[in-house]
Amino acid sequence: MFDRPDIGDQAVLVCLDFGDPDHQENVAECAELVRSANVTVTGIIQGKRQRPDAALFAGKGKVEEVAVMVRATGANVVIFNHQLSPAQERNLERALQCRVIDRTSLILDIFAQRARSHEGKLQVELAQLSHIATRLVRGWTHLERQKGGIGLRGPGESQLETDRRLLGNRVKALKERLAQVQKQRNTQRRGRQRTGIASVSIVGYTNAGKSTLFNALTKARAYAADQLFATLDTTSRKLFLNTETSIIVSDTVGFIRDLPHTLVAAFRATLEETIQADLLLHVVDSSNPLRDVQIEEVNKVLAEIGAEAVPQLIVWNKTDLRQLPAAIERDELGAIQAVRLSALTGEGLELLREALAERLQSSDNQHEEQDAYVAE
Repeated sequence: MFDRPDIGDQAVLVCLDFGDPDHQENVAECAELVRSANVTVTGIIQGKRQRPDAALFAGKGKVEEVAVMVRATGANVVIFNHQLSPAQERNLERALQCRVIDRTSLILDIFAQRARSHEGKLQVELAQLSHIATRLVRGWTHLERQKGGIGLRGPGESQLETDRRLLGNRVKALKERLAQVQKQRNTQRRGRQRTGIASVSIVGYTNAGKSTLFNALTKARAYAADQLFATLDTTSRKLFLNTETSIIVSDTVGFIRDLPHTLVAAFRATLEETIQADLLLHVVDSSNPLRDVQIEEVNKVLAEIGAEAVPQLIVWNKTDLRQLPAAIERDELGAIQAVRLSALTGEGLELLREALAERLQSSDNQHEEQDAYVAE
């Protein structure tokens, strides 16, 4: 029987190309994810394949190449920048004799490190248990053996059955506690809605500068760092756009390519702020060559949580890195489409305030016209 070793702190990355035109950029993003998990990258294995191998995902020859690098570098974990099946994960660990994790497990580990609030910890634990549940199906054969258990197992109940039952109980308890959190959020949200104050949520790809922009606008002290998933817990602050208009601005968790569905489901209570918002500030790292792809990925997640119909205002951030002047971009009809700024230097923040006031005023006028039309 092969016992699973603990996760290590020195990793070999495996990034295979299945015909993705942005493969090298995805490799760089994977390396950044690993560093965000406080793990050192000792080597990167790449290669091209038409399709994953059913048993080992990468094929026998490539797995042997990974094993050679593991021994040469002293790595104690191998991270695949792909989603592995439980059987593939088990077979790879037997072949490599070290811990193997996939992209989903890596992201969940980063979230577990970043969670600070009680709610955030509950959400991450629920996502992790939901992921582990898929690994109990046929991942580790030693769990199928029947063992005696005091006070836990019934007659003839296997270790696997016990693990499934205990895991199911914990998942149920977490969902009930998160349901209470969601009720509290809904109560707070209804209170804000009764005041008539507009709600604006900041969304975007991870490390686009959302928290930096949030801090610059609201003078808050939310944690901001040049790393992936620096922010997990939603923070809301009141922002005065001018002497007459104030709004509630919320900073939210960043999105990423192939964000685990279990994570999106677990964070649904937090993401309710986005679904119920009057306007989304979609922050984009204008200096990133994959900015268009990142916009698409964010919109995919927004559609998954049911926020695709919420109006958006694009914020082209980090213009200082491209030496672009701050400006408001309008379409052919004069409507505001985007704002260029630098949240780090503060250039363009006043333009964003003006754009927010104009967009929200325009939205209010449209609602008044619709109400008048219905009344007629």
